[in-house]
Amino acid sequence: MISSSRTLPPRSVVHADWSVDAGKRWMALATPEASGWAVHVAPVGSLATLLMRLRAWAGEAPLALGVDFPIGLPRNYAARHAAGVAGFPAFLRALAETPAFFQVCASLEDICAARPFYPMHGVRGMTRLSHAQALGLDGAAGLSRSCDRATADRPAGAPLFWTLGANQVGKAAITGWRDLLLPALAGPAPPALWPFDGALLPLLAPGRTVVAECYPAEAMRQLGVTMGGSKRRQADRQALGPALRVRLAALDARPDPALAARIGTGFGPAPSGEDAFDCLLGLLGMLGVLTGRRADTVPDDPWVRRWEGWVLGQSVPA
Repeated sequence: MISSSRTLPPRSVVHADWSVDAGKRWMALATPEASGWAVHVAPVGSLATLLMRLRAWAGEAPLALGVDFPIGLPRNYAARHAAGVAGFPAFLRALAETPAFFQVCASLEDICAARPFYPMHGVRGMTRLSHAQALGLDGAAGLSRSCDRATADRPAGAPLFWTLGANQVGKAAITGWRDLLLPALAGPAPPALWPFDGALLPLLAPGRTVVAECYPAEAMRQLGVTMGGSKRRQADRQALGPALRVRLAALDARPDPALAARIGTGFGPAPSGEDAFDCLLGLLGMLGVLTGRRADTVPDDPWVRRWEGWVLGQSVPA
């Protein structure tokens, strides 16, 4: 059932873009109001204070925070190296005692279950197969979660522990887990992690923060928006302005004047333009799920629900 935001309980919604460059991290924020959502974008700022600032901004309203870094482990890695652990949230909390886990390996000889991220830089013999074999996995596919694999709508995403190249996600996972999630989970009001702690809507209780994995590239396809060129080019982002305005209006989402101007200019010529663009796409994808336009679905697979996680709004393959 599709619901108007006017009929929904108050919820504050944020999507944070997780660029490797801290200066390029932006977030889009949707504040509930009588006639829908008020939307603006802002720099993410200090990770040490991010959740505290967002919690103060949301007040007592439930807070849904989308992040575009992986939240979960490949099942092959978990089966081999995390036997006896209750699931990913417990595994993540335990990493507070093993900070070396986040040190990127410079060579294949350095790789082990306790240090799975690789490579630090380009080296001879650097392949995903050799990476997987160093972790005791049968093949390169073992480095990926189910939600990372190619779908009918998009190509495959990068595997969790890989840290080199323009499309890698390993460095974002390192900063997201180490600098955001671990301190938050150890705090007095730890956030819930979707989907490990349950379905999204029931988790959104007053005063609670729920963190979910979201990807702008996935959200773009969920919204039915097609990019004619590259998001890194201002002119190509600007060409999507009319489509973004239509999607905002359909979700009862009103951009503030500054965001409306950014949309009109393709988010400007600065390198951070693509990051502000991405965070708005991610936010629109989240609003689609919260208003029932996109199902909050997770595969009925215990490995996904306990270890691998899922991408919010992503379709479950047949």
